[in-house]
Amino acid sequence: MSQTIPPADAFRPLDDDEGFAPPMLGPQDWLAAQRDAAGPLARAAAAVGRLDATIAALAPDARDGATRRLALIELEAMLWAQGTPLRREEIGRDVMEGRAGTDLEAMRLARWGLRRLEGQGTLSDLRGFLGLYRSDGIGLAEPLAARPVGEAFDAGAAEFHAAAGALAGIEPAARAPALRAAWRLCDLSAPECLVEPACWTARDMAEGCEVLRFVPLGRHGRSVWIDGGAALPRVQRQLQAVEQGATDARRELRRIADWAIRARDAVAGIKGDNPARVIAALAAHPLMTTAMVEEATATSRDTAERLLARMQSMGLIREITGARRFRLWTAGG
Repeated sequence: MSQTIPPADAFRPLDDDEGFAPPMLGPQDWLAAQRDAAGPLARAAAAVGRLDATIAALAPDARDGATRRLALIELEAMLWAQGTPLRREEIGRDVMEGRAGTDLEAMRLARWGLRRLEGQGTLSDLRGFLGLYRSDGIGLAEPLAARPVGEAFDAGAAEFHAAAGALAGIEPAARAPALRAAWRLCDLSAPECLVEPACWTARDMAEGCEVLRFVPLGRHGRSVWIDGGAALPRVQRQLQAVEQGATDARRELRRIADWAIRARDAVAGIKGDNPARVIAALAAHPLMTTAMVEEATATSRDTAERLLARMQSMGLIREITGARRFRLWTAGG
């Protein structure tokens, strides 16, 4: 069913006693803010374009690894901003079926967010994007009980899509503050949940990119994920966070590329090409088990274990679990 584009006052909440409350920010306010933030918008768009091109230049396998690397960093920042801190290594370890004693609800949210940032779910299907099933509310897990269910959720989703349609003329990088506000007004998530709307808008900001699946804000997202005030400063903060986040993400990918060069120089004295294969595998993937290294390098388990141990002793790689079994390796000393 097609949605009718709402007028500006569709962004104003109803007041039970007096009809409409004082006007809130409408599409015209955000459009005006975008016009007044032309410089920051251009810089943010350029930074996103450079990041998109950097990832597009990678081989397909390395491209997926880069996306996961950036998604882990992004989720770590989101969860810390939400007050449910998890380290990126802990998230990656859990996703790879390692044992991690941590906040189970935060980890559930982290697993959901990682899949969404990597591209799972369609933005137009909010029920599917959020991984929801129809329910009358009986027996819902506590975090889900705080949001509408059934027809009430569908009504909120329709309101949100109508609001998003009214913002279609605003550039993806600039409309995120308005979309996050609309998300909260439509009660699509529990009030304390920051990650869900942040993941949706991160994906939305990547509209038009060649391979970039989401626009990372990293630690700079803390200044905008929960925001308020006039439209112009919010859009300016948003665009600054986009520029800085995309720049940091590109710097992280270049750091890994530089590490691979240094690591290859360091292992040049080891016979054979197996060390270079291990380096290539760890440069392409943020976390790897010994079995994954074995498969990626087409070596035996004993050879993979010996090379990983030797490279660890050289300070080239790290083992993040401290365990004897299900060990996880990452680039960097």
